[in-house]
Amino acid sequence: MISVCDAAAVILAAGVGSRFGGGKVRAALDGRPLLAHVLAAVREVGIGRVVVVLGRDAGAVLDAVRDVDPAALEQVLVAVNPAPERGLVTSLRLGFGAATAVAPPASPPAGVLVLLGDQPRVRADVLRVLFDAAASANAIAVVPRYAGDAAPNPVLLLPAGWPLVAGLTGDRGLGPLLAGDPDWVVRVAVPGANPDVDTPADLAALAAG
Repeated sequence: MISVCDAAAVILAAGVGSRFGGGKVRAALDGRPLLAHVLAAVREVGIGRVVVVLGRDAGAVLDAVRDVDPAALEQVLVAVNPAPERGLVTSLRLGFGAATAVAPPASPPAGVLVLLGDQPRVRADVLRVLFDAAASANAIAVVPRYAGDAAPNPVLLLPAGWPLVAGLTGDRGLGPLLAGDPDWVVRVAVPGANPDVDTPADLAALAAG
């Protein structure tokens, strides 16, 4: 088990959201921007360090979150990806670097939880389960396996997997790393689902459900 106070979280929210028509993570669900929902789950768990990676519309996203929850971004480090169109991995590396950069005598985080800013139904209880399951010294990551959609996000990346981040490319993020040797990844069965919001129809479905 990893203490959440000793861990870091990286929320990837820099994508242009072309299928959505732009402005995706600041779109409202239940009266709050999508990103605000993810921030709330992370805050509820009490993770020690939180990094949010945003794109060129960072100012508008931050304003939208502060408008509904002024405290949501307190003690949150914002990193801006100047070229998110180059792939999700550029945001991952940027956020991962910010989350793990510490100067002595401070210690690096015990694990880095990677979340997606367009998954507003992520739940604090699932995040806690991932930390509770992080007991295998040989594992590189702990991921959920949702009963509803078998989704593998968010990902708790353990120190043994950190060197592999540098070798990732393209727009699949941690996908190739998780698809490797199954013995490297601890998969935890959890109830429910954790859908992406890729289109306005996806958002409407979540709002209706």
